[in-house]
Order: sequence, then structure tokens, then C-alpha cells
Amino acid sequence: MKKGNIVSILMVVALILPGFATASTTVTLKGVHLCCKGCVTGAVNAAKKGGASNATAKPQQRQVIIEAADVATANKAVQAVAAAGYYGKSDNPKAAIAAGVEDVKVTSANVSGVHLCCGKCVRAVDKAVENLKGASGHTAEKKAATFKVTGSFSLKALAEALHEEGLHGVITK
Repeated sequence: MKKGNIVSILMVVALILPGFATASTTVTLKGVHLCCKGCVTGAVNAAKKGGASNATAKPQQRQVIIEAADVATANKAVQAVAAAGYYGKSDNPKAAIAAGVEDVKVTSANVSGVHLCCGKCVRAVDKAVENLKGASGHTAEKKAATFKVTGSFSLKALAEALHEEGLHGVITK
């Protein structure tokens, strides 16, 4: 083999090997509430603060794509997105957002941590509550840290209704 060919092969190997040395995981969250620039920025920044090496949003498709070194780090980034008030169905069950509430019937519930940066976010809560069997109303407002849902409904069904709209929060009795 000629010296030039060996050098060329070694250069190609040197460029390819680093990609094999670092494992990479990509998780896509689908159905995320991304109605405005504030939502997009909030979800992407949350994923990066959670450890993602990169995160991008596709608002038209309601998707957040998270890239991380491994599944554990990707899961931390996904949980950070949830903690920031967003929900998306994960394409990886090892990096998914759980409802985290009991399936109990209540007459009211407090919800905190839902991302409510604008009127469209509040309208998403409106839609979730309208679709929640037994719910009669809510107190969500733009920029609110917490709100109350009233009626006669299941906590699990409330979480699922918020998730349908791409939102996530901490729900308590």
C-alpha cells in the first residue's frame, strides 16, 4: 500500500472514530404545546438545562427533539421539559413523562408549574378543562404559577387532559 493511501485511510478513521466513542441518544417529544416563541424558547432551554447536548423545536409539528450523550441524560432533559410545564409523548419509553397522579375523584385540584406565558397557553388550559368530564371551571391566567380546577373529576383524567394539550404540571388535591 502506498504511503499516501495509508495517510488518507488514517485521516478518515480519525474523523469517524470520535462519533463511535461517544454514544448518542435522540428523543422526540410529540404533541408539545409550542404556540409562540416564548413556549419554543422555554421548552428548548429547559431541555438544555436538563443536560441535553442539543435541543430543537418544530412548532408546526408540535415536537421537541432532544439529543443527549445517553438515555439517562436524555431522560433528565425530558423531565426538565416536564418541570418547565410542557408535555410530549416520547418516542423512547426510557425517557418519558409520567402523569404522576392518583386516579382519585375530587371536587377541586390545584395545578402548579404549567407553562402559561400567553393567552394561547391559557386557551389550551380552557380546552383541557372543557374536555375533562365533570370539570366546571378553572382559574388559570397568563403568567400564573398556579391555578385551580373545580367540578367533580379524576386527578388522572385532569393530567391526561392537560397532556392532550401539550401541558404538564404538578396536580394536588
